[in-house]
Amino acid sequence: MNFVVPDFYPAAAEIFVAVMALVIMLSTTFARSIARSLGYFLCQFTLIAAAFITIGTMHGEVSYTFSNMFISDLMGDFLKVMIYFSMAIALLYGRSYLADRNINKPEYYLLAILMTLGMMVMVTSNHMLTMYIGLEMMSLALYALVAFDRDSARSTEAGMKYFVLGALASGLLLYGMSMVYGATGTLEFSGVAQSVYNQAANKPVLLFGLVFLIAGICFKLGVVPFHMWVPDVYQGASTAVTLILATAPKLAAFAMAVRLLIWGLFDIAEQWQTMLMLVAVASIILGNLAAISQPNIKRMLAYSGISHMGFMLLGLLSGVVEGDRHFALNAYSSAMFYAVAYVIMSLASFGMIILLSRAGFEAERIDDFKGLNKRSPWFAAVMMFVMFSMAGVPFFIGFFAKLSVLQAVVAAGYFWIAAVAVVMSVIGAFYYLRVVKVMYFDEPVDTAPIHAPAELRVLLSANGIAIAALGLAPQALMSICAYALLASL
Repeated sequence: MNFVVPDFYPAAAEIFVAVMALVIMLSTTFARSIARSLGYFLCQFTLIAAAFITIGTMHGEVSYTFSNMFISDLMGDFLKVMIYFSMAIALLYGRSYLADRNINKPEYYLLAILMTLGMMVMVTSNHMLTMYIGLEMMSLALYALVAFDRDSARSTEAGMKYFVLGALASGLLLYGMSMVYGATGTLEFSGVAQSVYNQAANKPVLLFGLVFLIAGICFKLGVVPFHMWVPDVYQGASTAVTLILATAPKLAAFAMAVRLLIWGLFDIAEQWQTMLMLVAVASIILGNLAAISQPNIKRMLAYSGISHMGFMLLGLLSGVVEGDRHFALNAYSSAMFYAVAYVIMSLASFGMIILLSRAGFEAERIDDFKGLNKRSPWFAAVMMFVMFSMAGVPFFIGFFAKLSVLQAVVAAGYFWIAAVAVVMSVIGAFYYLRVVKVMYFDEPVDTAPIHAPAELRVLLSANGIAIAALGLAPQALMSICAYALLASL
C-alpha cells in the first residue's frame, strides 16, 4: 500500500547527512590544527550514524514526501546502507595512502560526504529533476576528487577528461528527460508510467528521449559505447579515489536505471531492452578482450568493470517478461545481487593495490604483485580470493553472481547471449589467473615487508574472508535483494 507522508521522517538520513556536511565544512575551517583527523572521523561518524538512521526508519511500506519527489522503499534503504558501507571502507582503506602523499586534506572528506548525499538522493528519487540533482551532486564531487592531487599532471588530466565527458553525458540525460516531459507532461516516475500505460504519451518523442536516457545511464555505469573515460580515469586518479569511483557510484547508477526504466518506462520495455542487450553484449566482449593486454592492474580492473556492468545489465533486460512478475523479480534481484557483489570485490581489489603502495611507489603494475606469496602468504590468498571471485570460479561470491544472472538470461530465452557471456568469462579468466600466477610462481621484485596500518590489514582481511564466506552461503544476500525489490514493486 502506498501512502503520502506529510513530514520529513522518510528523508531523515538525507537531512542528517546534509547537516553533517555543513558541520564538517565549518569545523575543519576553524580547527585547522586537527582538521585532517577531525574531517576523517566526522565523515566516518556521519556514515555510521546515517546507516543507523536509515535502518531505524525502515517500515516496509512505500511512502512519499516532498510533493512526491522523494520515495522511501526497501530497495532504496538497502542500497543506501550498502553505499554507506562501501564509502566507509573506501575512506578507511585510502586514509594512509593519502597521508603518505600529503593529500590527506579535510576537503577530501567533505567531498566524499557530498558525493554520498548525491547518491542517496539518486536512489530515493521519484522525480527526474530530483534524480538529476542527486546525479550532479555526486558527479561534481567525483570530478573534484579525481583531480584532487593538484601536483600530479596525470590526476589533473584524468579529472579534466572525466569532467568534459561527464558534462556531455549529463547534458544528454537532461535532454532525454526534457523529451520525456514533452511526451508525457510529467517528470514523476509514476506519472510517466501511467501516461505510457494509458498510451497518452507522444510515442515518437518518448522514444527519442529514451535513447538519450539510455546514453546517460550507460555513461554512469561505464559501459560500451560510453566507456572511453573509464580506463584513463581509473589509472589517472589516485588509487584511493579510484577505489571510491569503482564502488558506491555503481550502486547509485543501478538505482537510476531501475527507477527510470522499470519504474517509469516499463511499458516500452521492448525498446530499451533491445538497446541494453546490444550494450551489455558489447561491454562483456570489449571489456574482457581489452583487459587481456593491460600491464597496469588499474586499467585491467577498469576494463574488467566494464564487463561486469555488462553482466549486471543482462539481469535488468532479462526481467522483461510479460505477465510473469515472479520471474521478473528473480531477474532484477540477480542484477542487484551482481552490483552488490561487484562492489564488495572491487573494494578488496583496490584495497590490495593500496596495501602494496607506499610513499613514492604506486603498486599499479601487475608485475608489482610478483612473489607476493613469499612476502605475505595471507594477503596473496586474499588477492587470490578476489581474482577467483571476479573470474567466476566456484565457490566465491562472483561465481553465484554470474550464475544468477545467467540463469535469468536462459530463463528469458536468450540462449545466444548466455553462450557469449560464458565464452567471454572463460576468456576473461586468463587475465585474473595471470595475477594469481605472478603472485605464486614468480620471484619477488621487492622483498621489503609490507607495512600498513593495523585497521587496513584487519579490514582488508575481513573483506577477503567475506568474499569467500558469501560464496559459501550466498542465499542470505540474494534473499535480501529479492525481498527489497519485492517490497518496492
